[in-house]
Amino acid sequence: MAAAPNPLATTCCIIGGGPAGIMLGFLLARAGVKVTVLEKHKDFFRDFRGDTIHPSTLDLLYELGLLEKFLTIPHSQVAALSATIGGQRFPIANFAHVPTHCKFIALMPQWDFLDFLSSEASRLHAFTLRMGWEATGLIQQNGTTIGVRANTPDGPVEIPATLTVGCDGRHAISRDAGHLTLQDVGVPVDVLWLKIARQPSDPENALGYINYGRLIVLINRSDYFQVGYIIAKGTFPAIQQQGLPAFQQSIERIVPFLVGRTAEIDSWDKVKLLTIQVNRLLEWSSPASFA
Repeated sequence: MAAAPNPLATTCCIIGGGPAGIMLGFLLARAGVKVTVLEKHKDFFRDFRGDTIHPSTLDLLYELGLLEKFLTIPHSQVAALSATIGGQRFPIANFAHVPTHCKFIALMPQWDFLDFLSSEASRLHAFTLRMGWEATGLIQQNGTTIGVRANTPDGPVEIPATLTVGCDGRHAISRDAGHLTLQDVGVPVDVLWLKIARQPSDPENALGYINYGRLIVLINRSDYFQVGYIIAKGTFPAIQQQGLPAFQQSIERIVPFLVGRTAEIDSWDKVKLLTIQVNRLLEWSSPASFA
């Protein structure tokens, strides 16, 4: 007797429910391709993610007929960028002449963007999003990937798929299981992310501050700034050894209008290290066979 078909079987299984995975799933489902997206977390709420929606992405949303609805979600619009270098402010970008429908960058928490996009995708009968499902490996047969193994709240499952796409980020199980070689290009900096309360009198788009050999980026989140403190790679432990007061003073020295507000950074737990990586795959698909 033939085995019953697996009800989880799909045409395309996407590992990772970030912007790349959700957008790909939406586009495939819109074209009628049956697609399942696996996201290991139970929600999209992650702090200090990439929260800029650029004009090219906004143009894609326009082409998909989603732009007007998308712009009803609370966000900030940045039509020009400037940097303050040595106490003097310089314009560095102006989007007025960008050949797109939206001549600005939309600043929006990534979880709002993903909630919106996944909600729109879920209207399509071919789209399935599995939250809390973590890919643990690939199902392979004669050197060919034919699906994904995953842990779910109800236990391990197998998801047969004609095509498997890995969108699972820097620690990608799909890349390792698919025997794909990663070439590390290297980058000399990391970023420390933190929050500082914003006041109505603060500059609207106080983006970059460069002084004393340091760079700080401020992203306006309406009631607070998301602060990116650029450091030399691997130096965070040394900065911690110098103590929080020295770190607070450094921020206030570089961005003078924040003087008196850094005391809210009263624990290193409020400072998140983003280890920056620049790398690429030598091949973008699994080889036909493995050693």
